[in-house]
Amino acid sequence: MPEQVGEITQLLHQWRAGAVEAENELFSRLNADLRHLAHYLMKGERKGHSLQATELVDQIYIRLVAAKDRDWQNRQHFFAIAGRAMRRYLIDHARGRPRREFVAIKGVEALLPAGSIRLDFALTIDRLLNELAEVKPAWSNLVEMKYFLGLTDEEAAEVLGMKLRTVQRMWRDARQWLFERAEAGDARPITS
Repeated sequence: MPEQVGEITQLLHQWRAGAVEAENELFSRLNADLRHLAHYLMKGERKGHSLQATELVDQIYIRLVAAKDRDWQNRQHFFAIAGRAMRRYLIDHARGRPRREFVAIKGVEALLPAGSIRLDFALTIDRLLNELAEVKPAWSNLVEMKYFLGLTDEEAAEVLGMKLRTVQRMWRDARQWLFERAEAGDARPITS
């Protein structure tokens, strides 16, 4: 259900300013969407995962409250940050459990050194996305939106406020960037 123009953005700004009632209203309104996002991300995890989607939302709520001073631009920005936080939480959770499986970015996984495990793959993709964010933040956001949040090209274009063709070109360029780094050997596993 679409929000009235600026309503969530106003709540985000009030929350940042310290209004407790704005925080309560904000999370009350966005809880269902956060749960939906968590369920989507948990679908990519192994069966019998020790973490449930509700628990993931609870953990991310704690992290988001701690980051309330962030310059929240709008609802889309909030969900981009929440999705990134969920993805990173799942990676951190898996670091404590070797040999856990993650959803692969199709095609890149074949370029990883033989014998690497899927956790190494997830950590490598996380590192590459962090590097990409330093040079091309919009590309990194788009990769996260498409792979980790499951947005279509059309949905990503709407969230980013761009034309569909622009997003499709950006998607092609971001994938090319990731593949080039993987082929060049930059996709080696990270040791903690």
